[in-house]
Amino acid sequence: MRGWFITFEGAEGAGKSTQIELLAGSLQKRGLDVRTSREPGGTAAGLRIRELLLDPDARLVPRSELLLYAADRAQHVDEIVRPALAAGSVLLCDRHADSLVAYQACGRGMDVQLVEDLNRIATGGLVPDLTLLLDLEPEVGLARAARRSTADRLEREDLAFHRRVREGFLAIARARPERVHVVRADADVETVHRQVLGAVATRLDIST
Repeated sequence: MRGWFITFEGAEGAGKSTQIELLAGSLQKRGLDVRTSREPGGTAAGLRIRELLLDPDARLVPRSELLLYAADRAQHVDEIVRPALAAGSVLLCDRHADSLVAYQACGRGMDVQLVEDLNRIATGGLVPDLTLLLDLEPEVGLARAARRSTADRLEREDLAFHRRVREGFLAIARARPERVHVVRADADVETVHRQVLGAVATRLDIST
């Protein structure tokens, strides 16, 4: 039986890592085999790509950035995602193809068709079963991110960039309502978790 591929999207500081950890625990308690991963950095090769992409001292032109993310995604899909689905697992992933559109097309202003075409090549046509978009005002998310660690290369982009990224994510949600479920991420952690679990439970047909 094929597993489920559930992705988490959202801007910096939205709480994706925390919500993935909480959801994994809740689903495991219900007897499901759950795995977690992330893009970029879910594979050994991807980890090296991630270090470069987030390095504040790296000077990457948008095309280089785009291709690095796509390379990470191609490796991750073949090495992690498809095997997990073939094993019948629920795979929870921190970021996937929607981030490429939001950051590179909307944030950087690259051609959206080019970005979507590259996504299709990198994923081999694989599409998540469900995407949880944790939506948060960029000002709030960046302030959260600043409290937890030194700002990485993307977090150092200006506020206008992060606002374009947020609008990009919301546009994707409006265009793909059958797949993307928007969760407001400005509530407390447990409230957000209940909303996330509710959306997943409905899709997987399990009790909350």
